[in-house]
Amino acid sequence: MDVQPYLDLALELADRADQITVPRFRDLDLRVSTKPDLTPVSEADEAVERALRQRIGEVTSHVVVGEEFGHQDADDDDFRWIIDPIDGTKNYIRGVPIWATLIGLEHAGRMIVGVVSAPALRTRWWAARGMGAFRDGESIRVSSVSALADAQVSFAWDSLRAFDDGAIGHRLLALSRDCWRTRGIGDFWQHMLVAEGAFDIGIDPTVALWDVAAIVPIIEEAGGRWSTVDGRPDVGGSSFVCTNGRLHDEVVEALRPPA
Repeated sequence: MDVQPYLDLALELADRADQITVPRFRDLDLRVSTKPDLTPVSEADEAVERALRQRIGEVTSHVVVGEEFGHQDADDDDFRWIIDPIDGTKNYIRGVPIWATLIGLEHAGRMIVGVVSAPALRTRWWAARGMGAFRDGESIRVSSVSALADAQVSFAWDSLRAFDDGAIGHRLLALSRDCWRTRGIGDFWQHMLVAEGAFDIGIDPTVALWDVAAIVPIIEEAGGRWSTVDGRPDVGGSSFVCTNGRLHDEVVEALRPPA
């Protein structure tokens, strides 16, 4: 299958998203509301998702799944676009430039295209199956670090409850003690830093499908590995670990609950 047309469309969608998000970033008139799950959503989140859904519907008959408006059925259910209009909404509404639009395309259950566009960081990452991974047009590759003692790890959580859930926070801290350096960047950026070799391990103990779908092809095409915290290759598995590959089994083992 030729994936280039799908990558081209994903990059076009990212351009459209940037045209909406950038002018509203740090806009004092930005409207923000609270969703039923008590997380914030801005008018920019909703505007981006509407625009991308409209464009996908104009040029394909594919299924669309998005954070703000859920699942949209279509004639061709072999293809599924998975969209997070603004990953890092809390950053976006507070003026922190670590946010991005995430656009992933799944075919027959496998992620084949991913675009992560972070215009406030002036950076965009993308990948397509068999075509490699890129940052702003430059090929990227995971690191060659092979020992935890030399590894740079990033992980983050939003609340004490997330830290305490299943005691994952304590296992993350224990892992960090075995690593060279620890940072808590969070969201998409820590995983992109793994893909480009700046970090060696990125861990997010709580995610949704749209938080990671676009990231998966980029990690894979950059030569890395990913899984849930408990080691399953499930893009909808509610947690996410990515590494340079060499460290993956050791990291997952360190995060495993004691017997």
